Amino acid sequence: MLDNRNCPAPGSRENICIDTYRVLDSCRDKDCFENVKVYLTDFGEEIIERTSVIRAKCAKIISAYIDINDVPFNRGFYQLNIRIYVKLTFEACVCPGNIQEIDGIAVVDKKVILFGSEGNVNVFKSELGDSGFCKKHCEINNSQSQPIAVLEAVDPIVLGVKVVEPKRFACSCCCCIDDIPENVLGCVSGPLCERDNKSLVVSLGFFSVIKIERPAQLLVSAVEYNIPEKECVTASEDDPCTLFRAMLFP
Repeated sequence: MLDNRNCPAPGSRENICIDTYRVLDSCRDKDCFENVKVYLTDFGEEIIERTSVIRAKCAKIISAYIDINDVPFNRGFYQLNIRIYVKLTFEACVCPGNIQEIDGIAVVDKKVILFGSEGNVNVFKSELGDSGFCKKHCEINNSQSQPIAVLEAVDPIVLGVKVVEPKRFACSCCCCIDDIPENVLGCVSGPLCERDNKSLVVSLGFFSVIKIERPAQLLVSAVEYNIPEKECVTASEDDPCTLFRAMLFP
């Protein structure tokens, strides 16, 4: 016979320990990067040679790379070197009534110093496939002593677009085409190239939140199961506007 005397009643609260990440430090930023070079495809380079009338259609963050390093002589603080890859799509007016769409990649760098505490614990975790006849050997990851950096950013706002002559533009690029990862290069319509002619530059505005986290164990109060109070609502085929009027403005 099952003994239920030590089991919590359904819906009752109990204290449980969870393994999660604790935010040790964070910051928010509103950055404006001016005159960022856009790496274009062969087709894009030909288009900007034939026009100076161009506008941005959309901008989307494709990837980001975060490098974290100790700050010398300031224990517990870390410098975050963040590189963000943005795909941009443009519309160029080649001749009256003829609009060509081109795309390219822009790269921006950002540096932040945040407090991440000190850690000297090596963490080992089992992975799928470790159990069985031929097991993998565990390897110590020394980076476990460093915290985890997290970047949260919305797609940037294109504040300005212009085509500049090579003599009037001193490139302050943070990288070259060879430094762009393969997964980012695969997001554009063709291979990127760089010529000694006109350049397309943009000004980008970023809203971002940057955090430093470490693994932590927390004791929280929880219930076995929570029954939602909100009822499911289905659309009416006769009057769909009635459901729309009942929706809250986002």
